Amino acid sequence: MAVRLLHEQDISIAAELSAEAGWNQTADDWRMLLRLNPENCFGIDAEGRLVSTATLSCYGRKLAWIGMVLTTRAYQRRGFARTLLLHAIARADQLGIESLKLDATDQGQPLYESLGFRVEQPVERWWRPPQAGGAGLQPANLLDHDMEAYKADRSELLRALTQHSKVQANADGFCLSRPGRRANYIGPCVSQSTEFVRTAIQACAHEESYWDLLPQNQSALALATELGFKPQRKLIRMVRGRDLRGREDWIYAIAGFELG
Repeated sequence: MAVRLLHEQDISIAAELSAEAGWNQTADDWRMLLRLNPENCFGIDAEGRLVSTATLSCYGRKLAWIGMVLTTRAYQRRGFARTLLLHAIARADQLGIESLKLDATDQGQPLYESLGFRVEQPVERWWRPPQAGGAGLQPANLLDHDMEAYKADRSELLRALTQHSKVQANADGFCLSRPGRRANYIGPCVSQSTEFVRTAIQACAHEESYWDLLPQNQSALALATELGFKPQRKLIRMVRGRDLRGREDWIYAIAGFELG
């Protein structure tokens, strides 16, 4: 059960693994993860084929995110995911990461708890069918709001996301949306203004759309309901190491379960 780094030639198989799980990530999402974290995307082969993955996205030393924990059905319940998680945790410790987070399903939560993760808060996916979109906004600086909201430097991630996202932004905040395998994905969205978010989401959500939000942000929850989104699934955000909480009342949409 040897762990190895993922490479460009693994993207098509990795995308098959996430599609088999019913996830929304595309080959472009995998390509971005590998480009941003070339030393932190891991896999295990069996019978000459990639069968299990996990990724570690680092935002400086303050925060890192574990994602894309996948094992093809034929090899599940054999310890592949646990092996990869232990490897990712060891890598985070080697890098001196202070706060390590992930978004867990109910099925995965006991495994993560056994590895030292604890519950932070729920995360919910909301969904809406296609509707008419609103007018867009002009791009502006994304970094100031994001640093305040997350207390970590995600500038490289934001620059990468803007390369294949629609950007709605002004002085009040920003909202990105990008193509997904199953539906348009809204996020990240960070703002001090509910009015800005309402306008931005309407401009982003003319297609069938997913919106992953923190329900502790009551304004995001109320706005999702107002705009006709419906709750679809719930995950649990978990943390290992130092607690790190920013301006979560500014976080209207996360960047993805695999990105935080």
